[in-house]
Amino acid sequence: MGILSGLVLAASAVLAPAAAADGAAGDEISKTPNMHHLANIPKQGPLAAPAAYGSDWAFKGRYAFGGNYEGFTVYDISRPQKPQVVTVVHCPGSQNDVSISGNLLFLSTDSSRSDDSCQSVAKPATDKTAWEGIKIFDISDVRNPRYVKAVETKCGSHTNTLVPGKRGTVYIYVSSYNPSDTYPDCRPPHDLISIVKVPLRNPAAASVAAEPVLFPDGGNPGDPPDTPWPGQTRATSGCHDLTAYPEKDLMAGACMGDGVLFDISDPLRPRTITSVRDDENFAFWHSATFNNRANKIVFTDELGGGSAATCNPTIGQEKGANAIYDIVGKGKHRTLKFRSYYKIPRHNTDNENCVAHNGSLIPVKGKDIMVQSWYQGGISVMDFTDSRKPKEIAWLDRGQWADNLQFLAGTWSTYYYNGYIYSNEIQRGLDVIDLRDPRTDKAKRVRLDVLNAQSQPNYFD
Repeated sequence: MGILSGLVLAASAVLAPAAAADGAAGDEISKTPNMHHLANIPKQGPLAAPAAYGSDWAFKGRYAFGGNYEGFTVYDISRPQKPQVVTVVHCPGSQNDVSISGNLLFLSTDSSRSDDSCQSVAKPATDKTAWEGIKIFDISDVRNPRYVKAVETKCGSHTNTLVPGKRGTVYIYVSSYNPSDTYPDCRPPHDLISIVKVPLRNPAAASVAAEPVLFPDGGNPGDPPDTPWPGQTRATSGCHDLTAYPEKDLMAGACMGDGVLFDISDPLRPRTITSVRDDENFAFWHSATFNNRANKIVFTDELGGGSAATCNPTIGQEKGANAIYDIVGKGKHRTLKFRSYYKIPRHNTDNENCVAHNGSLIPVKGKDIMVQSWYQGGISVMDFTDSRKPKEIAWLDRGQWADNLQFLAGTWSTYYYNGYIYSNEIQRGLDVIDLRDPRTDKAKRVRLDVLNAQSQPNYFD
């Protein structure tokens, strides 16, 4: 296990370059007329290398916190047309997904490291002394985030999901997968998640409070390894992403070979309500989004792991897509009923990695509208009010990054926050988009103090 080497701050303030306009050098932005590209800030300093991928978002007040495989960046978005970099924290450890509660930021480390500091280097997971897990930062001073605590978890933390507790406590649900008999701390079957309990007033006391087994039957066994691509369904050995809806005591699990609806009324003992599989068209259950009424779930399929060109005529419109399910019934008798697939209606080239990825609701009362990343497929706004007939109402595409698939590129996470769309572009950095459309304009009136997309708020009820 790694040892926390004191309070480590690997942060330096940097000046933001001028925001880039539509059609900046090297870009060929295509979009619908209702999408207005306001600004771009390229990746900065040690977070700028091609292998330093931009990842997830969290938002608090006037600030956006953008994850990156080499750390995270704090942006001042009080003027969305002119965002500014506040600070860059260099703390390597992919994916560095982020969540926020109060003055604390939680950072996921899912690459095997020499220790739990921000100066760590890669170390084989076969070494018992290697470290992976959750890092906790105090962001009460956003210009100088302070590293407070690290908590090691089995198989690391690919993603993390925040679930509020009682009496000043939050729970961090840690998703991870890909165990191996050669990994001392991450052995099969790994049919569990780790739940980290964090006292907000004493985050240094954070610890793993539970490791509930979610798949006592082993989950989806998956297809044989020699199944021809793209038809292979991954076996379930953990979850990739969990999306909680705390006010409804619900959570949706995207767990490799399974899509699951959980009851989290007891946050330390999530209980499976129902689950579904799609071994014909889903390869890897990647993420999930509830509609505001919590009677629908949009699951995504990350066919090809996000690095493949799957938005082309060869793959078609059902693989690497969203799958929309209605939640029917009540209480413990609820089930998930498949209604339709949704995939962007534009074909990409064979040099563009493209597949369904991270998104969030756009809060329009009485409607179910979601903005979403599709890597080099760009940003898509989907209306799924009619779950049987989803339709695209807006899109923006930054154009091809390179003439090959050597490096991952495109938009990783695209979320709607306080009137604007924010995209974390894997190679190009922060993009700010203003969606001006009578179907969504009412959403601009909805204001939040905090947004963690994997801990969905109730916008209206």
